[in-house]
Amino acid sequence: MTKTAFPFFIKTNMKKIIILSLLSLSAFAQNRIQLKHDEAGKRVEVTVDGKPFTAYIYPGPAELKKPVLFPIQTASGNFITRGWPMNPRPGERIDHPHHVGMWFNYGNANGHDFWNNSTDIDKSHGGPFGTVVHTGVQSMKSGKDKAELVVTAAWLDKDDKPMLRERTTFVFRGEGSQRTIDRITTLTTLDKEVVFKDNKEGMVAIRVARELEHPSNKPEVFTDANGVATKVPAMASAGITGKYHSSEGVEGEAVWGKRAKWMNLTGIVNGENVSVLMLDHPQNVGYPTYWHSRGYGLYAANPLAPAVFTNNKEAAMNYTLGAGKSVTFQYRVVITSGAIDADRVDEQNRAFLGK
Repeated sequence: MTKTAFPFFIKTNMKKIIILSLLSLSAFAQNRIQLKHDEAGKRVEVTVDGKPFTAYIYPGPAELKKPVLFPIQTASGNFITRGWPMNPRPGERIDHPHHVGMWFNYGNANGHDFWNNSTDIDKSHGGPFGTVVHTGVQSMKSGKDKAELVVTAAWLDKDDKPMLRERTTFVFRGEGSQRTIDRITTLTTLDKEVVFKDNKEGMVAIRVARELEHPSNKPEVFTDANGVATKVPAMASAGITGKYHSSEGVEGEAVWGKRAKWMNLTGIVNGENVSVLMLDHPQNVGYPTYWHSRGYGLYAANPLAPAVFTNNKEAAMNYTLGAGKSVTFQYRVVITSGAIDADRVDEQNRAFLGK
């Protein structure tokens, strides 16, 4: 190579490097919502503009009896989900070890309790228990406006035999002070029908952070700074600001067992006004859903238990899915930093319904 050619060679390749770097940065900028699969850690991380949003985790039955989204954070980084038992934080309740992050399962499918199954089962729950086992990440697509994750799972009976196949699409969005999760889950039976007996324990649920619970003065057990259980004679209500608001105008703990098209949980987490809106879809079985939402932090929609929620004033549904048949459930969760009024909730609902 000549002396005159050498500088030209350097300049040309430097230009190529700069161009490739700019293209790489441009592609990253376009893919604002990023999915990253950590196969060794058995998790798919979800970030928005480089900030943690949530993660799909599937550590396996020895640790967790179903895959979940955990944790879930606001745009400002505050947690809307309880940490215990996966990652305890001081002052949390330590009840219901099966309440982890955001999940989807049911309390009685062909007699099997998928809801209450955990590695620390309360003796009051007799079983038999079913387990939801992750079977694969089918596809991942990061993007500028949204990211899509498609996963599969198997609902196993007490003998670890498949009862249902699950295919779930998660759609993650994030813009400004808002974060959104769509969950579209299709359940398919195998060679036998599956009966979802009328049962209050279901179906899509979030166990929320302590600050989003409703104030209470009952004796409880909480975690200390070291994650150790501590009995507390009466609960301190300072900083506990949660309140449910339903589409039908019902508020507070009175929402339990009532039908509603959507539910909005508001509160203050670490000084941040937070709204956690959950939307039901008209194409779902049992729409509008009943709400299995409690003041202690369980936030759940269950469309399959009219008899339980009305004290048998309505007939039991006992929803039956025939052999080889499928059913799809779809829900949206909208997490907003800052106050959200009724007009904005209606706007979110119309957007979910495609109106």
